[in-house]
Amino acid sequence: MSESKPWLAQYAEGVPAEIGELPYQNIPQMLITACKKYSSRTSFENFGKCITYQQLDQLSEQFAAFLQSKLKTGDTVALMMPNVLQYPVAVLGVLRAGMIVTNINPLYTPRELKHQLNDSEAKAILVIENTAHTLTEVIDETMVETVITTSIGEMIGGLKGIIMNFVIKYIKKMVPPFQLAGSITFKQALNQGKLLKHQPVESTPDDIAFLQYTGGTTGVSKGAMLTHRNMVANVTQVDCWISSQFSQDQEVVITALPLYHIFALTANCLTFSVYGAHNVLITNPRDMKGFIKELSRHQFTVLTGVNTLFNGLLNTEGFDQLDFSKLKFTLGGGMAVQKGTATRWKEVTGVTLAEAYGLTETSPAACMNKVPLDEYNGTIGLPISSTDCQIQNEDGSPLPAGEIGELCIKGPQVMLGYWKKPEETAKTIVNGWLKTGDIACMDEKGYFRIVDRKKDMILVSGFNVYPNEIEDAACLHSDIIECAAIGVEDEKSGEIVKLFVVKAPNSKITEVDVIQHCKDTLTAYKVPKIVEFRDELPKSNVGKILRKDLRGQ
Repeated sequence: MSESKPWLAQYAEGVPAEIGELPYQNIPQMLITACKKYSSRTSFENFGKCITYQQLDQLSEQFAAFLQSKLKTGDTVALMMPNVLQYPVAVLGVLRAGMIVTNINPLYTPRELKHQLNDSEAKAILVIENTAHTLTEVIDETMVETVITTSIGEMIGGLKGIIMNFVIKYIKKMVPPFQLAGSITFKQALNQGKLLKHQPVESTPDDIAFLQYTGGTTGVSKGAMLTHRNMVANVTQVDCWISSQFSQDQEVVITALPLYHIFALTANCLTFSVYGAHNVLITNPRDMKGFIKELSRHQFTVLTGVNTLFNGLLNTEGFDQLDFSKLKFTLGGGMAVQKGTATRWKEVTGVTLAEAYGLTETSPAACMNKVPLDEYNGTIGLPISSTDCQIQNEDGSPLPAGEIGELCIKGPQVMLGYWKKPEETAKTIVNGWLKTGDIACMDEKGYFRIVDRKKDMILVSGFNVYPNEIEDAACLHSDIIECAAIGVEDEKSGEIVKLFVVKAPNSKITEVDVIQHCKDTLTAYKVPKIVEFRDELPKSNVGKILRKDLRGQ
């Protein structure tokens, strides 16, 4: 700990404090270098179909040429699809064309889709046909001029791809009817691009690469402006922390989190591509049995996810029978990793579940535990290279170790600001510090621990109660698979704690049992007064439990 700055954490021992000059000017330069270096190596795999780094290079260049024939440099292109081979090809193609990517959750409602397309000023969209019907409802009210559709099996190709698309469309009826006049397929776009000449564009480090939409630290969905510098810096920062543990041209990475989310986009798609990793894309991780079947086909070395994903795997038959002999690294982010999940994960896989921290506005990585991590420590680790983290009170003054306040961040990965929202930007980036909206504390060794989201805090008789702590304690019960705590109004204490619980199959646990279990581990005012059992809890696209939806209900 620095004596002159007791509020500022030091960096991890043995890890560079600063990243120095960036090795690449932009994302295409970074990824094309990897494509040349690992040309014959598999880059991405989906449903058994593989493309090499050389093919990723060629196909993305074709897509870039197609886009340049339709749009101009600096235009925004929307990508709306799950984890399929088309995604990495498209994202690199858009950036090679000198354009901006805006990622869209394919499960968006028409209202949400219309908002993002209009706010980002998207001129083109690549959409999976399963949700193309949503686009038909709003496209006439947007600036979109070019529509490219694709199917889950389109890049699988051959008889397998044909059968897959037939089953999805006609047997499972997962493709509602849609009409998009003038649209073309992804393969048609690639074929057109093959006949055109791609004009290389040298994006500057300060050019926007992604308009990544988020609820942000306040208010409605808005676009975080992430530049090429932000993204290349974040890949470089993470590389400083993990490079000693990973080998080039050797890693097999399981990507179950959607690539349209910032976590998987940077950690899986970008960072591990620099290593020449073989990236296995999981299109539907909610099909746990199918997910485990896919895992059984690979000697995977890396698995990233959120607590609910790890918990789901642990509670699915057959997971404990997989071969974990090559597994080096499991990384949890997006939400708090619970102690019960981490303990079981280590017992089953033999690998510690490490937690990191980030948010869309920081590209996303800001804090991380050292790799390898011997034991779960309940913290988000230390600030990564070239990153300062500070705990601040309400007036923005720094707090010393041990005190609870808002976590604030400085570093080259911090966004430019929110797209077309200078007032929101000014509220979020204050005196150079990004205010995260997360309540945290720093210990004497400089490790940070997230207490909870500021907006999720429960106030019981004047005491601050943090849902994460309650959920962590409750999930230590073997019959509780997952849970979520919220505050509900109470005449006497202002608020009381209500706990939503998903119990294990065949469990006979009762409300009384849950409350008694919590009494054994929590102070009285933190103990839930109401317990409601649910078959499932509302979750975000990456599996993060949505307390706000429970409060709304």
